[in-house]
Amino acid sequence: MGGAVVDTGNSGVKAPDGGWGWAVLFGCFVITGFSYAFPKAVSVFFKELIREFGVGYSDCAWISSILLAMLYGSGPLCSILVNRFGCRPVMMVGGLFASLGMIMASFATSMIHIYLCIGVITGLGLSLNFQPSLIMLNRYFSEKRPLANGLAAAGSPVALCCLSPLGQILQYNYGWRGGFLILGGILLNCCACGALMRPLKAPKKTSEVDEKETKPKPKVKLLDFTVFKDCGFVIYTVAAAIMVLGLFVPPVFMVSYAKELGNEDTKSALLLTILGFIDIFARPTCGIIAGLKWVRPRCVYLFSFAMLFNGVTDLVGSMSKDYASLVVFCIFFGISYGMVGALQFEVLMAIVGTEKFSSAIGLVLLVEAVAVLVGPPGAGRLLDYTKNYMYVFLLAGCEVVLSALVLFICNLLFIKMKPQEPDPPAKMEMAITETEMEELNKSPKDDQDNGGGASENGKKAAEPEATTKSDKKVELDSIELENVSEPNGVAVEPESSL
Repeated sequence: MGGAVVDTGNSGVKAPDGGWGWAVLFGCFVITGFSYAFPKAVSVFFKELIREFGVGYSDCAWISSILLAMLYGSGPLCSILVNRFGCRPVMMVGGLFASLGMIMASFATSMIHIYLCIGVITGLGLSLNFQPSLIMLNRYFSEKRPLANGLAAAGSPVALCCLSPLGQILQYNYGWRGGFLILGGILLNCCACGALMRPLKAPKKTSEVDEKETKPKPKVKLLDFTVFKDCGFVIYTVAAAIMVLGLFVPPVFMVSYAKELGNEDTKSALLLTILGFIDIFARPTCGIIAGLKWVRPRCVYLFSFAMLFNGVTDLVGSMSKDYASLVVFCIFFGISYGMVGALQFEVLMAIVGTEKFSSAIGLVLLVEAVAVLVGPPGAGRLLDYTKNYMYVFLLAGCEVVLSALVLFICNLLFIKMKPQEPDPPAKMEMAITETEMEELNKSPKDDQDNGGGASENGKKAAEPEATTKSDKKVELDSIELENVSEPNGVAVEPESSL
């Protein structure tokens, strides 16, 4: 990493809210799509894997489960690497890992090989891309951050709509081995997205004032556990863990639920397409709403409403008895699911701030990893026991509603709304500006305090070498003092001379 610029959060640069930030947003859009859609797209190859290795569907399902567990569970490791080396190098190495895992899986001779290659290696690679891309998005956007998060989150449904049909085409034409090989090549685009993550650099300091104000930077913590001292972060983490228990359950069981009601395979699969299409538009729209002046300070309550909306949708959807009711359920679930996806990281950014976000997101994802491993398999056990999909959807709805109530009530009771303060980079710029103004206005104040030396100091300040407006102001103040001086050389205050 010899010449790499370590892009620490405390760079003293204000978020540009545009410019190269739009390129960063595009990279985050692509990475989010790969990270969330890839575990679902791999399921297209499960039938061929079952035929090839003579295993059951549950054995193949472990591929997606391990991949998701690595995506979430390696969050703290990713935080440490980002704080040590910066986002761009970590993402480019992660892209190589993600591609290498899929390429190695194409030569697998057992399911264990596929678990290790796709689940562990590709999952780790996607994790090393997903988390840094969100960190860079947070650094490049401040005022427009809710919109940026909504647009980036839309990458998930867009990629799902593209990767699932592509997987079917690859499987039909090249088999599962050829399909894995080509998907590995596609994942190399993660390296290109990582190259877009240009670190923000502080401007070069040339003035004497800046040199005086420059202080040695404190040592960067590889993983900052002080975020747990923030009551808002603890509330968010607990609520997010409860939410994840039930959030992903309906999309997993949606198709099989429709088949259970007697619908054809094609019609059943169309439900996920409807859900994804609605999700594409729900996420950016929610980002725009969250960016409104009167909504943004209260975005945590908007997030709790989105969770409540999603949970109630699950509860009502559990009563569906025909295809039409399932379509209506998918429409409302797509809206609420998109709202949750657009707001979950925006709320976390608002709670912990830019400097601690890299550590906070890693710790949150680690907690969510446990919930991801427990939620869908637990719902599957309930289905095996009851043989009724209604109870699965009821359980998922109750979990998400509970998380919404925890977030809303705890914030209402324990968190007082603070007036919004400028970001740390903005504070630093304001401090530098104030110091410069004090230095520029220092000479006329000294003249008034030093009495008879005012005239001489004024003449020195009025020399032709000063060409800026601030120097002209010093010259005018000095001339005024000279004009009101007494013959004996003692300066008199302008007010007393009048």
